[in-house]
Amino acid sequence: MAIVIKMPRLSDTMTEGTVASWLKKVGDKINEGDILAEIETDKATMEFESFDAGTLLHIGVNEGDTAVVDSLLAIIGEEGEDISGLIKSVVEVKTETAETQKEEEKSETNSELPEGVIVVTMPRLSDTMTEGTVATWLKKVGDKISEGDILAEIETDKATMEFESFNAGTLLYIGVEEGGTAPVDTILAILGPEGTDVSGIVASYKSGSSNKAEETKKESSAPVAVETTTNNVAQETSNSNGRILASPLAKKIAQEKGINLNNVKGSGENGRIVKSDVENFTPVAAAVQTQTPVAQATSSVAAVKPFVPAGEVYQEEIKNSQMRKVIAKRLAESKFTAPHYYLTIELDMDNAIASRATINNLPDTKVSFNDMVVKASAMALKKHPQVNSQWKDEVMILNHHVNIGVAVAVEDGLVVPVLKFTDQMSLTQIGASVRDMAGRSKAKKIQPAEMEGSTFTISNLGMFGIQTFTSIINQPNSAILSVGAIVEKPVVKNGQIVVGNTMIVTLACDHRTVDGATGAQFLQTFKSFMENPVTMLA
Repeated sequence: MAIVIKMPRLSDTMTEGTVASWLKKVGDKINEGDILAEIETDKATMEFESFDAGTLLHIGVNEGDTAVVDSLLAIIGEEGEDISGLIKSVVEVKTETAETQKEEEKSETNSELPEGVIVVTMPRLSDTMTEGTVATWLKKVGDKISEGDILAEIETDKATMEFESFNAGTLLYIGVEEGGTAPVDTILAILGPEGTDVSGIVASYKSGSSNKAEETKKESSAPVAVETTTNNVAQETSNSNGRILASPLAKKIAQEKGINLNNVKGSGENGRIVKSDVENFTPVAAAVQTQTPVAQATSSVAAVKPFVPAGEVYQEEIKNSQMRKVIAKRLAESKFTAPHYYLTIELDMDNAIASRATINNLPDTKVSFNDMVVKASAMALKKHPQVNSQWKDEVMILNHHVNIGVAVAVEDGLVVPVLKFTDQMSLTQIGASVRDMAGRSKAKKIQPAEMEGSTFTISNLGMFGIQTFTSIINQPNSAILSVGAIVEKPVVKNGQIVVGNTMIVTLACDHRTVDGATGAQFLQTFKSFMENPVTMLA
């Protein structure tokens, strides 16, 4: 079934966008996470990625052309699919929408904002975000705001992210208090000259935006690029204002190589990351640099528990966070739509323990058993692409690239940072990347772009002493590997009972894409890598 991609709104003030360049052409195969085009907004030129897979069937805005937000940008579907009727219907809707927008613009013109006053709306900080919660305001009414200042921390369905101002002025009004939740595009704050009366603006904006919010919920939202520069999100980096400065080419090369730009030091103007920085990047050095700040960021203080007298009934209501709501929704959908089945196998870990000890004796090297599990999984997936697949109503997609998601427990729930092109990474690169992303996840500094595009997931509870468990598949993946603790126990070797070290892993599979024999063969390959780690170094 064809999917219509509309011109996204990549900043809070964007009303139209210009396609600077198309990185794909009609007929090209598109994978989830591929960069489709570079779009020039009112503030910057940003990369726009696809959240769907298929064939690029139609381009609605040519290079150099400008189109309003929500115009037809492209159509992705099955090769050879007839989309003529779809294009016609989209054009008709566009005409009606344009007329409506003209009427709205006329009414807005009649109530123009005072000079210098800027209304800041709740941004859409991820492709699936429909509402946001203000976790913390870093500024208060009356504060002077400079361009680039962080206004607030906003909790989305995926992470808590810093929201910065692209304008200067005095903070005149706050529309969503700390802990409050509001739909995308509702009034978040107002900036302007000190002393400006904005009561009338607030009243008119709220009455006008309430209808828009209802319409937005009914409409299907267009895919939005989650490159973090697109939505006023400040990333964790060595740059003084917290934003990643990188050229589009550097970003593209980093994506192809699976390099996290947070770890790359820029040599360009104002610390901007350029092509040579990415090409010369060494992840081991980055790991050493990030260990200390991550460790500091993840240190936490135990919450104070309320005093409950003995014998009294006491209940506490805790508001569900956006993350918790999404976890509940997606895991329920996965459990009730994908026919799960489970395969369990026991591994002999003696060789893995010895190999890890040898590797970690090398200078500046630290490899965990989880890193070895990730590497072995990536190599096994290359041999069994059926496990590295996703189910769609009409087709089954076999991913020939390996992007492994590693489940990380955080305070509010669970996030799954993704190691891009994991099969091309060494054990030390995997270890450095996992520690970095896990640390930033717990510190709520992980970005949505770093949690997109997984083809397989690993969940490890071995550090908690759990020996065996089953996980719910992280859709659209077809499988998830549950990893237990290494246990010392009596085992039989060469007909003798000896003390050995074993580990149990369980593979949860979607029976629509992965048959029992296929899953079993994957586990056999995985087992051979784990029990003979030297084969992973070849």
